[in-house]
Amino acid sequence: MSRLSALLFLAIMASAFLLVRTQYESRALTTELDRAQREARRLEIENDKLDVERRAQATPLRVEKIAQEQLRMRTITPAITHYATDTAPGARP
Repeated sequence: MSRLSALLFLAIMASAFLLVRTQYESRALTTELDRAQREARRLEIENDKLDVERRAQATPLRVEKIAQEQLRMRTITPAITHYATDTAPGARP
């Protein structure tokens, strides 16, 4: 009977240790999940801010201003329009 008692005692202790280990791992995984969800929310907010900034940067008025000031571009008028002619050998008129 004492062997059976010792065997049952060892089985109960092993079960208790496994239960404690499983609870610890569960808490650790829950903490990691919460941390990942917070990071995902932070990244989503940052993405929204960057999207708003990108839309603000790409307004037609801003693009035209940069084209005129930095790239020295100007609007098309018939006075400055040049037409290309085909001067390749064997080209048809």
